[in-house]
Amino acid sequence: MQTKDTYKTIGKSSEGYFKDRGSKFLAFAYHVENEGVMQEHRAFLRKKYHDARHHVYAFQIGTHQIFYRSSDDGEPANSSGPPILGQIKSYGLTNILIVVIRYFGGTKLGIPGLINAYKTAAADAIKNSKIITKTISKKISFKYDYPAINEVMRTIKIPGVKIEKQEFLENCKMEISIRLGSFEQVYNKLKIIKSLHFIPS
Repeated sequence: MQTKDTYKTIGKSSEGYFKDRGSKFLAFAYHVENEGVMQEHRAFLRKKYHDARHHVYAFQIGTHQIFYRSSDDGEPANSSGPPILGQIKSYGLTNILIVVIRYFGGTKLGIPGLINAYKTAAADAIKNSKIITKTISKKISFKYDYPAINEVMRTIKIPGVKIEKQEFLENCKMEISIRLGSFEQVYNKLKIIKSLHFIPS
């Protein structure tokens, strides 16, 4: 079975907007790869839009082990955070945070109205960015004797393998990144090269 080694995310930060019966919904989408960066974006928006009533958000992080969460931030349960998360999932995206900030316009929208507003604002932010496909790679390091250099180079000279670091001394060292779909093939070929030893990461 072919290993899935790509994922879709957004290539740049973007904004979206929706208005309904006086309430304004400002959406912000960010590419994030960990919770620390995500919290920084949320803190920045909290400070900048401190006068807004609600800062609703949803995020999805990871490729094979997916971690996601959403928050209604004071709106009725499941009326706002889950619709944002639903848009992230419907576009098949990961490593993304979307925050939708609401300025209340004086008229209640009801649950259907809120679902539509948060969903539409989030979708607008996604559409205003650029969806890109990224490759999942895995790094390994190894050392080998100099006479084996030609065999090593032949083995790694395939699409999806990138040399990150190399050192040519009496004992040569190399760090490479391998596209996940090719990892097993390259690893198995490297491990039968005499004098080659993998360096634990």
